[in-house]
Amino acid sequence: MNDKSVITGKTRIYGILGCPVTHSLSPVMQNAALHEAAVDAIYVPFCVEPDQLSAALSGLRALGVCGFNVTIPHKTVIMPLLDKLAPSAVQAGAVNTVVNQGGQLIGHNTDGDGLVRSLVKDLNCDVGGSKVVLVGAGGAARGALVALCRAGVKSVVVLNRTVAVAEGLIGSFRSSFPQIMLHGTALDGQSGQLVSDADLLINATSLGMAGEKIDGLTLALLPDHAKVYDMVYNPPLTPLLLDARNRGLQAANGLGMLVAQGELAFSLWHGIAPANDIMQKALSAFFNAAKA
Repeated sequence: MNDKSVITGKTRIYGILGCPVTHSLSPVMQNAALHEAAVDAIYVPFCVEPDQLSAALSGLRALGVCGFNVTIPHKTVIMPLLDKLAPSAVQAGAVNTVVNQGGQLIGHNTDGDGLVRSLVKDLNCDVGGSKVVLVGAGGAARGALVALCRAGVKSVVVLNRTVAVAEGLIGSFRSSFPQIMLHGTALDGQSGQLVSDADLLINATSLGMAGEKIDGLTLALLPDHAKVYDMVYNPPLTPLLLDARNRGLQAANGLGMLVAQGELAFSLWHGIAPANDIMQKALSAFFNAAKA
């Protein structure tokens, strides 16, 4: 579609399901990629209340919506409502991308692989053989853990406020990745020593979005070569990243992960990769306009 303002009866529809969804940046970057690739399609946000998810899926299927992303709070609860799940979604225990294949809704997860791509691109960090500290044990952490294990890390220590949750997450993967040392423990004042041997520290929680620090976490004992990745991308400089900068450590926020998972979703839907860096450029332009 050369003129993205022209919508016809042939225009295919894609979107994102969430609640709320007005904050989502996916329409910005997906529509830019569609326009650049001259694909006759449009990507729109769908705000779906939790108790309306099943009805929404029936409606999307009936309307022939070709695919959509899934965000909070639907990533896990949507799984039994779909027709099929790709291995990426089964392992991650969550869905962030759905493909409508001939009326069948197939769930995928591109979050974890998006993280690994971003680590390589934004931190020049190939995680193979590395020792990782992962903060958090929720859905984002699970997706990250799967991708890190598939990428061949040496070890992962999961730090979480509730030890039982961290241990439960680790326990669910030990049989799948017996060659990787996995350990779950409490995020508290005694956890500082656990980061002293890390090559990479990842925040997989939402802490930092409101400018708060992560209680119990200190970067003081991180090795000088270690790198820090915060999945939070708004604000772009979280307290964790500021601490990393003050330590002189290489660090990055989660904007690259957002872009990378979106690029992977685009490829699943359209069978082609988006133009190089088009999504990143669209987001940069969006943020620059917001500052003006």
